[in-house]
Amino acid sequence: MQITINDYNMQNIETFGEILKKTPSEMINEALELYFEEQQKALLERNLENENAMTNLSFDEFWEDVEV
Repeated sequence: MQITINDYNMQNIETFGEILKKTPSEMINEALELYFEEQQKALLERNLENENAMTNLSFDEFWEDVEV
């Protein structure tokens, strides 16, 4: 795996590393954990919206054409 970090982010890693007394690896891992948490939340919300889209009929609409 090859990862490229742009100059802006590299400068921030160096600056915040000094301020927070953290290694670049620590900061990158923390950032990735936050990123994955946010992506997981977004995926769950999207799945929930898709489920709701499939079940948004009212009771009467659902049974309208059903013969029992």
